Amino acid sequence: MGLFNQAQALEPEPWTVSELTRYVRELFEIDYRLQDVEVAGEISNFSQARSGHLYFTLKDDAAQLKCVMWRSSSHRLRFQPQDGDAVVARGRLSVYEAGGVYQLYAESLTPAGRGNLALAFEQLKEQLAAEGLFDADRKRPIPPFPRKIGIVTSPDAAALRDILHVLQRRCPLVAVLIAPTLVQGPEAPPQIVRALQWLDGRADIDTIIVARGGGSIEDLWAFNDEQVVRAIAAAQHPIISGVGHETDFTITDFVADERAPTPSAAAERAVPDLSEMHGLIAERRRRLTAVLTRQLQQRQAAVVQLRRSLTHLSPSTRLENDRQRIDSLSGRLEQAMQRRLEKMRARLALAQTGLTAVGPAATLRRGYAIVRRADGQIVRSVTAVASGDALTIQVVDGEIETVVRGT
Repeated sequence: MGLFNQAQALEPEPWTVSELTRYVRELFEIDYRLQDVEVAGEISNFSQARSGHLYFTLKDDAAQLKCVMWRSSSHRLRFQPQDGDAVVARGRLSVYEAGGVYQLYAESLTPAGRGNLALAFEQLKEQLAAEGLFDADRKRPIPPFPRKIGIVTSPDAAALRDILHVLQRRCPLVAVLIAPTLVQGPEAPPQIVRALQWLDGRADIDTIIVARGGGSIEDLWAFNDEQVVRAIAAAQHPIISGVGHETDFTITDFVADERAPTPSAAAERAVPDLSEMHGLIAERRRRLTAVLTRQLQQRQAAVVQLRRSLTHLSPSTRLENDRQRIDSLSGRLEQAMQRRLEKMRARLALAQTGLTAVGPAATLRRGYAIVRRADGQIVRSVTAVASGDALTIQVVDGEIETVVRGT
């Protein structure tokens, strides 16, 4: 008997639902692979709360995934999502403890189909054109004899090699400052903006070239991003757009001060044609590219490490759950108030019907009468009157004057 009790004491206590759900959420959050994922699927059950947060489901033929996009991220969307859209959502996976479900907290949403991309392109182009960002009077002239050229592009791309080759051939004396950046994918737009703003903030830059090689509409989409376009429009230095091939057009082409059909053509329009070439410029360019690339890689690694630490220590998960719970409670409160109002209206209508049924008018219509003395008091007993008293008898259609002859 003693051994049996001892075995029972060694058995673990059962989990509470909250403890187990919290533990599962922490498993999601410590797995860094689940903190930055891209998921492709079709949108269903799309809704937008009054708070501006988006709630929807991503599905394919075999599974579904609940998704949330906070207002701070949804206002950057280039298109209006709706049920049936094929999209790629990027974000992190976690658990909404109050509902006991795992879901994707989306930070970006991009159309997956070419038709949707074309629609998003036209919508943004029309919006910016209406704001006057493409007007000719906003275009600045390109300096004919620049001393230093800034280039925003990928340090590993063939487009950069083409640009530098043309600059070397045409004007080897011009200095070159490269702002390396991604030029494709969801991380490219903010990097392009930072690179452009870094160059634009320098006083020694005369002209900036924004460039990348050709590709599909998906490959070039970073140069249709609203943040990139607005950064170009706000720049203080003249900007030449050399994105894609001759048949490729991006919104960057329309807002830039000059559009070149290729990266090489952009370099040709940035500098005059000189015959001399100096190897020293090319060597310095390579060294600068290597230094900037190394620094960028080191800082990117530091940012990734800090982000992981911040995600683990930050109370953002609880705040996100609270925000979602507020949306849920707000909806339930609104429904409860509506049901209460409907019940009160029904009770009022029923009371009005009852009052009408027992009111004086209904009683008179059934053949009863109301007898009053001359002082207006209602006669309720024969003892209240005497012979000779004047009385008024009220019936349904009027009053009758009479005198008491006896009781």
